[in-house]
Amino acid sequence: MATPQLSPGVLTREVDLTVGRADNVLDNIGAIAGPFRIGPIDDPIDISTEEALIGTYGKPLSTDAQYEYWMSAASYLSYGGVLKVVRTDNTNLNSANAGVGVASDTTLKIKNYDDYQASYTSSADFAYAAKNPGSWANGLKVCSIDDLADQTIGITTTSLGDYGAKIGYGITSALIDQVIPGAGTTSTFNGYLKGIITGVSTDAVNSASKIHVKVVSRVTGAAGTSGNYAETKIDYKESTSYASFQASDTLWFVDNVGVNTGAPNAPNTAVSASAASVADWYNAQTLTLDNATIYWKSIAAKPVSSVYTTDRNGEGDAMHVAIVDDYGTVTGIKGNVVEKHIGLSKAVDSISAVNSPQKNYYKQHLADYSDNVYAGYNPSNARDSYWLTEPRATGFGTAFTPFTTAQGLWGQPAQDNTFSAIGNITYTLGGGEDYSAGIPIVGENGGMTATLGDLQTSYKLFENKDEIAVDYLIMGPGLGAKNQSQAKANYLISLATERKDCVAVVGPHRADLVNVTNTTTQTENLVEYFSPLSSSSYGIFDSGYKYTYDRFNNEFRYVPVNADIAGLMCRTNIVAYPWFSPAGQQRGIINNAIKLAYNPTKDQRDQLYPQRVNAIITKPGVGTMLFGDKTALGYASAFDRINVRRLFLTIEQALQRSAEAQLFELNDELTRANFRNIVEPYLRDVEAKRGLYGFLVVCDTTNNTPDVIDNNEFRADIYLKPAKSINYVTLTFVATRTGVSFEEVAGRV
Repeated sequence: MATPQLSPGVLTREVDLTVGRADNVLDNIGAIAGPFRIGPIDDPIDISTEEALIGTYGKPLSTDAQYEYWMSAASYLSYGGVLKVVRTDNTNLNSANAGVGVASDTTLKIKNYDDYQASYTSSADFAYAAKNPGSWANGLKVCSIDDLADQTIGITTTSLGDYGAKIGYGITSALIDQVIPGAGTTSTFNGYLKGIITGVSTDAVNSASKIHVKVVSRVTGAAGTSGNYAETKIDYKESTSYASFQASDTLWFVDNVGVNTGAPNAPNTAVSASAASVADWYNAQTLTLDNATIYWKSIAAKPVSSVYTTDRNGEGDAMHVAIVDDYGTVTGIKGNVVEKHIGLSKAVDSISAVNSPQKNYYKQHLADYSDNVYAGYNPSNARDSYWLTEPRATGFGTAFTPFTTAQGLWGQPAQDNTFSAIGNITYTLGGGEDYSAGIPIVGENGGMTATLGDLQTSYKLFENKDEIAVDYLIMGPGLGAKNQSQAKANYLISLATERKDCVAVVGPHRADLVNVTNTTTQTENLVEYFSPLSSSSYGIFDSGYKYTYDRFNNEFRYVPVNADIAGLMCRTNIVAYPWFSPAGQQRGIINNAIKLAYNPTKDQRDQLYPQRVNAIITKPGVGTMLFGDKTALGYASAFDRINVRRLFLTIEQALQRSAEAQLFELNDELTRANFRNIVEPYLRDVEAKRGLYGFLVVCDTTNNTPDVIDNNEFRADIYLKPAKSINYVTLTFVATRTGVSFEEVAGRV
């Protein structure tokens, strides 16, 4: 409506009908589900290279039930697309793990990251578990170390246990005339060191010979005497006389209530022992492996309380974790350190640095960054390696009362917390099972099977097209029984038909082709197999099993080609457009096909094509190719051709997005005109690129009637004349007399 003018003049108006555009939205995304050796369960992962396929799902194994899935996935990737891979679940499948003070849990199954976060971050069933289920992790070792001890002290007596050398007891040693940093070069200090015993080594008669000690604090005044005491926490420093115990020190032991220990016959009498040797505890610690000797000091320096925790008046939170393939069952190399996680924290709120978003809590860090393990229950055998310092006027008293809390506060915030330690400990994962029943021994993989129900559950993850984009649903191999292979094929066709934005590529039953020498029988088998399958333009059938090389197992194998058919459509999108046929010599050559299990003749192809089966053939000098472009539609229609179905998929998806932009706008001529100005240039472009013979867009008052408008609807009718692929070529050769001109006979034959 024009704006009223009160005096003569020219009114200028602008109407913008250029807003918005339509674009092709096919992204060459395939989808396949199967029983892969490793990988998360029921969690679609984007894979774009064979290397990524190996890294996430392992290599193909030798069993028919497994390698066909893997090699189907690899076949598709060879054409340049992206593949959403789902590892199927199975009732026998579970995760290798290390139990909490008990044997491995043989029923544990952590499917994927979301499953872990929802149910297993504090599970009491395991200390560490494999990142994904299967026997592959049996024998994998998770090694961890914290600062449980500073020194290992050898004792001259073999009956030290009589004097109170017990875990959790205290130990003291006099400091006489020691120069302390900060006290000046001439000032000396007289007092004693305090430590806590965190480990005791015993001989066959239960007598102590070595103790592990955590250096805790320095106290003014002589031990056991009256006086004014001042206690300072100190950090252990190797070989320093004021911050470490020394060889030949005289040691006294204090029980867990602060009383000097003594011989059984004189319990109230202070008894001393001499330190015969001292050594740095961390320097002597190894990863406790069977097939290699690896010292922790070669992995990283001794863990110390993190800056994050010390800034919050906490301590003792730091730890290292190393994951080792001790038996070589995962990497093929015995003693291979596959992961190092340095300076992790027991504090749940810890971050790696100031203002860093990276969580440093060991459970979250491993969940986010480890390729192999999750952490579960906080260790219940963590021991105190720090004391609550309580200076007293006389004697030891409760100055040796340790800090104790269940599970050592692991998983608590850093603020004002002192975390107990577990020392050097190695967990061996076990109990992992593959898809077959039974628990394989280390190095064996068991069978790799998947039931129809398992596969349907996995493919169902692609049901919601608004949540996950897919262009090709890839069947891969069938199942053991023909009726189950047919059920799998029909399920994928129904899924694609329901989504209406992708196609399902399904193949034959293996036993109908492979090792069947009579081609007539093979043809009959294919007709019997495909004839009952659902009629849908969203399905595509093929006749092929190709013979190809499996470099991982050094074998030649038959694998289905339906993933290759999806790959051919992917290639067509890259080199041409979706409305071009993916068949024939131009775009239909199949990769890595040495030969076919079934190479149908012309007569056999004539039997297959009316049954909606696209033949896979090998022509000398040309190669192996898709030699048909029918969809699985059971009646004559424009949509019984692959190129037409894909033309409409492309246009429908592009224009659907444009239509969504009109939601909640006003249904008036401006909106309708704007929509036409989006759609028509797009269709002209498709027409120019040989996808259409013509089109018409109707979006005006003829279809947006008052009733339609009042019903809050918006209608556009789009008429398309799809370009047709050539399926039949007729060449007529006419012999004429010498004296007859071609103009006389042309068009008369």
